[in-house]
Amino acid sequence: MIAITPYQADWPERFQGFAQVLHRALGPLALRIDHIGSTSVPGLAAKDVIDIQVSVSELTSDVEQALGKAGYTRLPHITRDHLPPGMIDEPDQWAKWFFTQPSDVRRVNLHVRVLGRANQRYPILFRDYLRANPTAAAAYGQVKIALAAHHAEDADAYYDIKDPVCDIIMAGAERWATATTWALAGTDC
Repeated sequence: MIAITPYQADWPERFQGFAQVLHRALGPLALRIDHIGSTSVPGLAAKDVIDIQVSVSELTSDVEQALGKAGYTRLPHITRDHLPPGMIDEPDQWAKWFFTQPSDVRRVNLHVRVLGRANQRYPILFRDYLRANPTAAAAYGQVKIALAAHHAEDADAYYDIKDPVCDIIMAGAERWATATTWALAGTDC
C-alpha cells in the first residue's frame, strides 16, 4: 500500500539517528551517508519511509556483513537502479544493494551504491535540486499524491509513472547543476 503523507518535521532527526547507527556499524567502509528521497526535502509530501544512501568504494561481503550485524537485511533480487532515458546501460554505473531495516524500527530503505557512479550521484543531485527549487518540489509532491490516490494498491504502476517523472525533474536538475556549478558536497550527517 502506497500512502503519501504531508512533510514531517522529524524526518531529518530520524535520519540522523539511523546515520549514527550506520556509521558505527560500517566505520570506514561508509565513505558517505546521505539522506535521500522525498523525506530529505523540506516541505515535500512523501511516504513515511526514510531513504538513506550509503556510498562505499565497492560492494563487498564486508559491507553486507556489517549491515547484517546491525540488523539490516539485503534483498538480493534488487541489484540495480532504474535506467534513465538517454543513459548508457553500463551495469557498473547502476548496480546497487538494497537493504530493509531491523524489524524493531520504523521503515527505512537503505541503498548501498559505489561512490562516483551515476546512480550514486543521481539521488543527491535530485535532492539538492528540489531543496533549491520549492516550486518543482511542490509539483513533484502533487504528482506523488495523485499517483498514490490512483495506484495505492499497485506499486508497479506507481513507480512505472513516478520514475519517468523523476527523470524529467533530473533534466532540469542537470541544467541547474551546470548553471550553479553544483558539486557533490559533504554528507547530511
